Amino acid sequence: MASKHVNHIEPYSPQFGTMIPMGTQKFMRTCVLWQLVRFVAINIRMTVLILKSHH
Repeated sequence: MASKHVNHIEPYSPQFGTMIPMGTQKFMRTCVLWQLVRFVAINIRMTVLILKSHH
């Protein structure tokens, strides 16, 4: 039984269907300072949640 040919779609072409990150989004993904702020914020939220559960 022969397998069907699969058409490959080039990334970032209109047929691909995904969004292309723009300036602000690229900055947020690559800025180490922003990642550190997010890391601290998430850890604080997790700590508060754990402390609430151990009353």
